[in-house]
Amino acid sequence: MTQRPPQQAPVTVRVFTQQFSSSPLGAHLARHITLRRLQDWDLPYDTDVIHTAALLVAELTANAVTHGRVSGRDFELRLSLAPDKLVIEVSDARGERRPPGPGELTAPPSGSTDGRGLILVEALADRWAVLDRVPAGKTVRAELDLPH
Repeated sequence: MTQRPPQQAPVTVRVFTQQFSSSPLGAHLARHITLRRLQDWDLPYDTDVIHTAALLVAELTANAVTHGRVSGRDFELRLSLAPDKLVIEVSDARGERRPPGPGELTAPPSGSTDGRGLILVEALADRWAVLDRVPAGKTVRAELDLPH
């Protein structure tokens, strides 16, 4: 008699991608739509994962609008939900103003009102990276491990 391998549950990866105007309103809408999309994907609303994802999207989209804006070009938000992690990617068209990556951040000068966004991303994300985007621009990717 031949043994059959144990059956594995199918892996479902949900993906959402949308472009937004490179404006404060676009960043606000991206955060709002992220919360709605994660609820649609059955992530409980009032959880650490949802709150952390909202903060990461807010920081990454604000950076795209502030530092990555190219006139006439939008930024893109991509969410990927796998059984074990949530991946948040924000891409913009400006490649020459690449931010420092993980482990390269320095604290802003005392009294400075900006320069803390990626420090927050580094503190909140389980992993993050700055990636080149083809044909032009960059993507900042943040990953959150999901509780089992």
